Amino acid sequence: MKQILVVDDNLANLQQISAQLEESYDVSLAKSGHQALLICLQSEPDLILLDLDMPVMDGFETLAAIKKNLSLRHIPVIILTSTSDPIIEVKALKSGAVDFIAKPADRDILHHRIEVHLRLSTYNRELENTVRILEDSIISSFSDMIEYRDENTGGHVARTARYVGILANQLLEMGRYPGEVNERSADMMSRAAPLHDVGKIGISDIILLKPSLLNDEEFSIMKTHTTIGADILKGIFARVPPQDYHDYAITIAESHHERWDGRGYPKGLKGLDIPLCARIMSVADVFDALIDVRVYKRPMSHSDACRIIISEKGNMFDPDVVEAFQAVEEQLAQVAGRRL
Repeated sequence: MKQILVVDDNLANLQQISAQLEESYDVSLAKSGHQALLICLQSEPDLILLDLDMPVMDGFETLAAIKKNLSLRHIPVIILTSTSDPIIEVKALKSGAVDFIAKPADRDILHHRIEVHLRLSTYNRELENTVRILEDSIISSFSDMIEYRDENTGGHVARTARYVGILANQLLEMGRYPGEVNERSADMMSRAAPLHDVGKIGISDIILLKPSLLNDEEFSIMKTHTTIGADILKGIFARVPPQDYHDYAITIAESHHERWDGRGYPKGLKGLDIPLCARIMSVADVFDALIDVRVYKRPMSHSDACRIIISEKGNMFDPDVVEAFQAVEEQLAQVAGRRL
């Protein structure tokens, strides 16, 4: 049974609408915008009926908060209000509502509109899933193409994507960065992670495959892979339908070499100014680089790599991400195929 959330500060209105819907749907009730958001985060509804005229947090503010949240923005919202002002109706539709119904609503009209938008929402989710599968295949192929340029980094992009997902979900479990990390954003970060080194396609093989440490001039060139990668992705994504993970991919490509202490590149961002997805990617990327073979070094043991990551807590890495890393060390070892 589909779940419908009804949001209205008037108890009589809530009871009336609930009575109209309860035989066909699982109905939840909220007397405020704040309460509605809490319900959405605890048990994601299939559709929301939202009043506009509410104290403290009105319908427009509630709608904006829903559309801002990556895990909620796909939920269809129907405005159910006593106003008949066409200007307000247009504003609601432009703000992200899918429909606008005047109260008191006729039962049959209400059911019909709800069914239309539930079917449309289901279709859109199926279409998004199809697009996701196609894009993930393209991402995988693109990442493999980049990886093939360096015969000693096979599997790096696949492993780091899994590390990112594990770390992000651990931060969620620990209750860190609640406004930035949730199940959906963790998934988006993991999807975006394989593109973190896409900019290396613009770096000469002489530098990329050099079997020794880079000199200052070569390292300066190597550092440009961050901005090259961001520019490449911006160009690609400008030509395709927008997806939530696009911004994460661009941000990760550009900022995964920033450091918590501000001594990273390309912008020298510091602390919380570095986007969370990039801070997570940084730990995942360095960890895998330490345990993997490179043209200029032998692989390090899992325990030694972990000691280095932990020693850089508060220096290179976000302390919270390092704590998450320590909590999931065994999972990371399994992904890497290493013993503790």
